[in-house]
Amino acid sequence: MKATSSWHPLVLMTYFISTLFLTMFTMHPVFLALSLLGALSFFAMLGKPKAFLMNLLFYLPMFILIAVVNPLFSHNGETPLFFLNDQAITLEAILYGIAIAGMLVAVMFWFKCYNEIMTSDKFIYLFGRVIPKLALILSMALRFVPLFIEQTKKIHSVQKTMGLYTTKSLTDRFLGGVRVFYAILQWSLENAVETADSMKARGYGLKGRTNFAIFRFRPRDGIMLAVILSLTGAVSVGLISGNADFFFYPSVTPLTWELITIVLYSVMAVLVLIPLIFEVKESLKWKFLRAKI
Repeated sequence: MKATSSWHPLVLMTYFISTLFLTMFTMHPVFLALSLLGALSFFAMLGKPKAFLMNLLFYLPMFILIAVVNPLFSHNGETPLFFLNDQAITLEAILYGIAIAGMLVAVMFWFKCYNEIMTSDKFIYLFGRVIPKLALILSMALRFVPLFIEQTKKIHSVQKTMGLYTTKSLTDRFLGGVRVFYAILQWSLENAVETADSMKARGYGLKGRTNFAIFRFRPRDGIMLAVILSLTGAVSVGLISGNADFFFYPSVTPLTWELITIVLYSVMAVLVLIPLIFEVKESLKWKFLRAKI
């Protein structure tokens, strides 16, 4: 269990909302690069090295595809590099495509980190009393995504053990995929009904029902929440005030390295790297305590 998982659910939810908000509502390349770096380092810290490499190999072609497709459809910009079918491929369109691709990949990895950290019990703890039915539905939906993947692998392995997929025929592979999908569909519906009936039998959502939770809001959580809100507020004010405006069209805005922008870059870097900083601190503390034994 990683040290970040010990944060209070309110702190975790606030952190993910902050990072996702700042990532999706800015096109500044420095902020996007920092957000992508933070998401990658957070996910690498949470998962296994093999899983991290597999995800990189999956999202790298998507990154390249988005970066290449944008200049093929958008021909804005005043710096043409070459012409394709009498249409100008501009430097601005290529850079904009790279920025869009970086933003999407960063958002994807932040959501992956969210799925690893924000378990269903934490989500229910936060929203179970306010919106019990919607909280249950959202929790089940988010939880079913990794379960679908795991169950699909199990069904596929069982079918291979039974002697299926013995040929390289495309028809055989297609029919096998249909069988797996049909089995997964039945399993998901049955699982959803069982979960709903189980929660109903326990009195979930009834007025006056008490809830047991192992989560306690400690002073450390209060400090962390204040730090996250302060950093997010500082970056938001800087973006709204126009101190970090950046445009790709009609020409690319030069990167500024004034004092105010350097401060904004530093604040954003600290915000997105908080999990890594916290994990390194806890790891060093643990090694120090072990060395004293």
